[in-house]
Amino acid sequence: MSIVTVQLGQCGNQIGFEVFDALFNDSHCPGGLCSKRENEAYQASCKERFFSEEENGVPVARAVLVDMERKVISQTLSKAARSGRWKYGQHSCFCQKQGSGNNWAYGYSVHGPRHKESIMNLIQKEVEKCDSLSGFFIIMSMAGGTGSGLGAFVTQNLQDQYSSALKMNHIIWPYGTGEVIVQNYNSILTLSHLYRSSDALLVHENDAVHKICAKLMNIKQISFCDINQVLAHQLGSVFQPTYSREGSFHYRRNPLGDLMENLVPHPEFKMLGVRNIPQMSENSLAYSTFTWAGLLKHLRQMLISNAKMEEGIDWQVRPPLSGLPPLGKMSVNKETHFNTSIANLVILRGKDVHSADVGHHRALKRVLCAEHLKIQLSILPG
Repeated sequence: MSIVTVQLGQCGNQIGFEVFDALFNDSHCPGGLCSKRENEAYQASCKERFFSEEENGVPVARAVLVDMERKVISQTLSKAARSGRWKYGQHSCFCQKQGSGNNWAYGYSVHGPRHKESIMNLIQKEVEKCDSLSGFFIIMSMAGGTGSGLGAFVTQNLQDQYSSALKMNHIIWPYGTGEVIVQNYNSILTLSHLYRSSDALLVHENDAVHKICAKLMNIKQISFCDINQVLAHQLGSVFQPTYSREGSFHYRRNPLGDLMENLVPHPEFKMLGVRNIPQMSENSLAYSTFTWAGLLKHLRQMLISNAKMEEGIDWQVRPPLSGLPPLGKMSVNKETHFNTSIANLVILRGKDVHSADVGHHRALKRVLCAEHLKIQLSILPG
């Protein structure tokens, strides 16, 4: 089943490019862990989800690009075309000459109604190319005007026109120090509308991803491109093909359905997050060794202590109902932060994945697997 991605605003289009590039590179990586036949099955499953193919054999992303300014979309289209590996559709983008000025209301109440027909027609054409539609993946920021305001408007219209299709919004939480003076208002308005029209909200915080770049990736001068590549890696770890550990070795065909089934037990509990381990640069990865037992131990504690990355995990935090004392001495003034998620899904990727024992980790219940390539072990707490 296929996913149609809607990239909205500068942030959404830049992240969207990195996501498709990561997905393609992962599925076509020359040094895999599997046989040729298994790799071909993995590639075919990835292509069905995210790419269609033109006559010349170049995969075309199943995506619609929307922005109220032309610059970012032009850069995104040219970067994809220059790669020579994949590209965006020639008529899959919509842009104007006037932006939204970081004004949520202008994106929602002016640009939305004015350009509704054009944008929804582009989405419909992309949907018609799919043999079977799993749903929509909408990438947007909450700080600006186009991504937040127009993004909320488009999601609401997708709910009206495709009520049976699943909709997941990937929303970027702005820096706490502030990128836009009205970002708090934009964020509140966006969340209030998305909660009524989206099936799931996958949240990434700029501050948390920035720390991953600085502390785990060892990047000195962090750019938005670096942040977007980390986001793309984590999203790829979630959306690339998997199979159920308890079931057959055929790849599961409904990625959004699997995520919703395991992580959204009630319509009111729909905010999701991602924990990814190990998260490090390619250079460091070459000199590191891991065991499934060690990775799962760290991942479980990341979930319990609500840590965004493996560095700085608070090992003193224990589940409230575990009946076990905290490890070491607990500071009197230190407030403990237990994770309050009500559902989680573990996605294991890598060599000898079937040797991973998650049976004694009560916090890690649902498991999907894939013995393939570069994207690593993840957890999605609901």
